[in-house]
Amino acid sequence: MTVATTSSATTDCEQTDTAEADRQVRRELAACYRLAHHYRMTDMIATHISARLPGPGHRILINPFGALFSEVTASSLVEVTLEGEVRSPGGVINPAGYLIHSAVHGARPEVGCVMHTHTAAGVAVSAQEHGLLPISQQALVLGPRVAYHDYEGVALLDAERETLARDLADKSVLILRNHGLLTAGRTVGEAFWLMMMMQRACEIQIAALAGGAKLRMLDDAMQARVTSQLHEATLGKPGGSLDWIALMREVERIAPDYAD
Repeated sequence: MTVATTSSATTDCEQTDTAEADRQVRRELAACYRLAHHYRMTDMIATHISARLPGPGHRILINPFGALFSEVTASSLVEVTLEGEVRSPGGVINPAGYLIHSAVHGARPEVGCVMHTHTAAGVAVSAQEHGLLPISQQALVLGPRVAYHDYEGVALLDAERETLARDLADKSVLILRNHGLLTAGRTVGEAFWLMMMMQRACEIQIAALAGGAKLRMLDDAMQARVTSQLHEATLGKPGGSLDWIALMREVERIAPDYAD
């Protein structure tokens, strides 16, 4: 009898822990949407941010199709499996957004969050043949993490799942040629930090090129130094961890209904 009671109590505790972990992912992902809106990284209803849910099965959360980033809340996020089964009653998702995000989550089990944007600076750099230039500290912070994916039209063809996964490989930033930017973080905070860093690098590059003067390129030795410095500073922890704590305070101020 004692054994059965203990087993039941353990199961209840595990279920409570899983439910709380799910709620935490929902809150952080909803916060990420609101912060993306705040920092002007939206394209009406056309882009997405997804997060992997803990526990059994391969499940992710993504925004409901038709909702602006400023409207997303923790409870409105749609749960869907990597096989395409929508688990949220009445939930509707964008097929193109689902294809991109499920492809990355399926290929990279360690990725907790995928963020995709169509900002003017990001699309502009994605359309430049030379890609991201080593002209700023932000660009060097990202340097070894960046990969490229050629444009294949609107992401509706299953074959693009394979090429997305192939091109991203083990990187955490993907420049989608003539399309936009994508980041893959171990946490929601890391995915947002990577995107903010990439957005700034792209803005700096567009401004510098528009100035018309000859640019100073930072060399491979400097890239190696910055990479080493970052490794020592973070000790392998997800990038932007402290930034995310501060950003969660900010979202409480600017969009307190995000957690509804």
